[in-house]
Amino acid sequence: MVDEETRPLCELYEAARAEGGRLTVYAGGDIPTQQDGVLDAFAAAFADVHLDMIVDYSKYHDVRIDRQIATGSLVADVTQLQTSFDFTRWKRQGLLTDYKPAGFDQVHDLFKDPDGSWVAVAVYAFSYLTGVEGGPASPEELADPRWKGKIASSHPGDDDATLFLFKKYADVYGWDWLTALADQGLAFHRGTNSPGEAVAAKTHPVGLAGAAAGLPGVDWRLPTAPHPFLAWGQRAAMLRGAPHPAAARLYLNWMLSADVQRTGFLGWGVRTDVLPDSGPAVWDLPEAHVAEFYAFMEDRALVEWWRQSMVLLFGEVRGEPTPGWLGPRPTRHA
Repeated sequence: MVDEETRPLCELYEAARAEGGRLTVYAGGDIPTQQDGVLDAFAAAFADVHLDMIVDYSKYHDVRIDRQIATGSLVADVTQLQTSFDFTRWKRQGLLTDYKPAGFDQVHDLFKDPDGSWVAVAVYAFSYLTGVEGGPASPEELADPRWKGKIASSHPGDDDATLFLFKKYADVYGWDWLTALADQGLAFHRGTNSPGEAVAAKTHPVGLAGAAAGLPGVDWRLPTAPHPFLAWGQRAAMLRGAPHPAAARLYLNWMLSADVQRTGFLGWGVRTDVLPDSGPAVWDLPEAHVAEFYAFMEDRALVEWWRQSMVLLFGEVRGEPTPGWLGPRPTRHA
């Protein structure tokens, strides 16, 4: 049983400096610069600790970490990934360091391990997007023939969060609706950044299964019940044997701080004492399916069944991975 951190950020910063002033985070994402906002804010707050923020698909980072641990060549100090099931597995295997950053007691139960093995540090959300007036009023309208050839989407065979969102559409609207969506000629690209970027570039008026924070001219739609969307807490943990544990503690405390949590998309964060200025907290939105997504991710046989079902409807994913091929031991931010 570990106690919650009581040292302020200034003391944690001094400890990280004394340790050598370096930190490596393996972060799940779609393009090398996707976490640059976090990187720049950390650098502004802690100039003497150099952060290498290495972004790749979560499904590659987790295997990469497994191989590094198996060969005694661990690079990452902290990892924050979409693949929530990895954190429960790594906890069972004794590969995580139990640690409770300051504010841990204020984190919603959906977003933390009670022993401190991991804690979510940000809320991410996928829905549909539009850049035109008169866009679809709900996800259900995406199968309307008037949107044929006009939808850009990430691929449900490539990303578990996209897969879950497509599954929820099938659950709510039925398999015939999903089949009709498959006849819409969706433009699939790798990377969940692609739908928002397509709408922002006006190559497509509608995007599906992505986020849109900061993209100009993009209206990210928050559906109301019974229409679904997806939100989840991106889990983070300090790996056992991390080369820079003091810097890892600094990073986790900073990410969980009230100041950082207030900057979340739509004001959504993981702390119950840091709430949006308007609208409900994400855990009060049943149409976000947060808990159901975590349960889905744990059932890898079910995930694989749905993945192959989507491939039958929509075809195989194509294209190079958007972060590039980083190899087994990336050590530097792109």
